Amino acid sequence: MGSKPRGRPKAFTDKTDQNTVQSLDRALDLVEIVARHPGITLSALAEASGQAVATVFRALATLQGHGMVELEEPGQVWHVGVGAFRLGSAFLRRTKVVERARPVMDRLMRETRETANLGMESREEVLFLSQVETHEVIRAFFPPGTKGPMHSSGIGKALLAWYPEARVREIIARQGLAKFTALTLTSEASLLRDLARTRERGYSIDDQERAEGMRCVAAPIFNAHGEPVAGLSVSGPAFRVSLAGAVTIGALVRAAADRVTEDTGGVRP
Repeated sequence: MGSKPRGRPKAFTDKTDQNTVQSLDRALDLVEIVARHPGITLSALAEASGQAVATVFRALATLQGHGMVELEEPGQVWHVGVGAFRLGSAFLRRTKVVERARPVMDRLMRETRETANLGMESREEVLFLSQVETHEVIRAFFPPGTKGPMHSSGIGKALLAWYPEARVREIIARQGLAKFTALTLTSEASLLRDLARTRERGYSIDDQERAEGMRCVAAPIFNAHGEPVAGLSVSGPAFRVSLAGAVTIGALVRAAADRVTEDTGGVRP
């Protein structure tokens, strides 16, 4: 007897229209748009998605029934619902990293007095999974679910530094090297040099490359095969996180990332 399918048919990799559900595709697009806004009206959502108002309303009503979106009655604006949170929580349960990193991040925040972050790669971008905020009034803020480019992120560069160079070049070719500040690394050569320095010292530095006035120091977390799967970082305003101070913070971040690697059964290459 032939084996039963274990989760996907043979045509799984075929993304042609006949193998996708268009209405589901559009509904999921709506959820993503809603998630990017603190609240969005039906008309604004229709405009942003390029769909008819009536179509969007039917999709929202269906999504609302599953708790994926919620309607705030006073302003008639839509928000992400608790159902989406439950799905996100299920994703986080796939790995021990988030759970094991939390106490390490809390200690790291107290040691540096700056915000500690945990992130991983998701479709060639950095996805922030968790954060322990400093109590300082002026601080970095990357709420879970926030995504950003890898080349201008401390965690992104910490991961790229231990990726095979061929993969790094592929990501650059597909994603580009967008310029955000005067200090953003926008050439392949300059980024590769920076990644080499990152490997030498064991941690990366985002020197105001994504946002002026903010610095980030990050180190990778490895799995049992010695592959980088996540990153820990400390972020703060440049007037508190100086380049000289980044050396001290870098040692703390690297040690913290190594602890999470060890606690999750990983091996530092």
